[in-house]
Amino acid sequence: MSVAIVTDTNSGIGVEEGRDLGIYVLPMPVLIDGAVRYEGVDLTPEEFYRLQAEGHQVQSCQATPGEVMRLWDQALQAHQELVYIPMTSGLSGACQTGKMLAAEYGGQVQVADNRRISVTQRNSVMDALDLADRGWSAAEIREELERTAYDSIIYIGVDTLEYLRRGGRITPAAAAMGTVLQIKPLLKIEGQRLDAYAKVRGRKGCMRRLVEAMEQSAAEFRRQGGPLCIGAAGSFLDPEERDAWIDMARQAFPEEEIFYDPLSLSIGCHVGPNAFGMAVTRRLSPAGRKEAKP
Repeated sequence: MSVAIVTDTNSGIGVEEGRDLGIYVLPMPVLIDGAVRYEGVDLTPEEFYRLQAEGHQVQSCQATPGEVMRLWDQALQAHQELVYIPMTSGLSGACQTGKMLAAEYGGQVQVADNRRISVTQRNSVMDALDLADRGWSAAEIREELERTAYDSIIYIGVDTLEYLRRGGRITPAAAAMGTVLQIKPLLKIEGQRLDAYAKVRGRKGCMRRLVEAMEQSAAEFRRQGGPLCIGAAGSFLDPEERDAWIDMARQAFPEEEIFYDPLSLSIGCHVGPNAFGMAVTRRLSPAGRKEAKP
């Protein structure tokens, strides 16, 4: 292909999986007690959430401009141009940084802000890969990803309010009251915003409310047409709880093929271990939005 697809590990696609798929993946840095570790390179989701649960200080951060440009330069050695798909600009400055760096590449680098993260970002990357294989230019792919940016929703339930408190998303008083009352916030990422969607008593109640919200969103996307993709996600410390959550997703959507990814560590910094999520994305149709090019 003349167009390379580049993303970061916030998509849930690791460096090794990216190589298998023909995608260039930037490992995102995370600070653990002030030391830089790289997602999927020297830090697994399992280790990250274990350290977080043990009380270690964890913090997300951006890749350096040098790290981004080195990966771009590598991709451009084998391709004429590239599309860079970072996490949503609403949750990170990575997209804006990418656009500033792209100005040095004379149009060879197209930065797509398609306002997604985690399993929905993965879907964007796979759509972009398909379009590149069909002969679309980097600019055309970027335009399509941004045009369809809002064709996805993620819902996330948290096990504890502590990490939202640490990140300044809620006040200490609200966190303390929520803990006493066993309130579990249900969060929604739609476009570039992370918002509260509902407050539910108990973990199981939050899971059921999340599935209800997913069913409503999926029904709305079906009315708009096009195939859907249902993804489950989580930061489970217990593999049995993870498998039970995947089974719950499959029971809710028996007609869909469900895939699972650990929540990206950028989200994990705010929601902590034992969070659970599900996402629906309206994918590009197999025939694409326009005819394939020769």
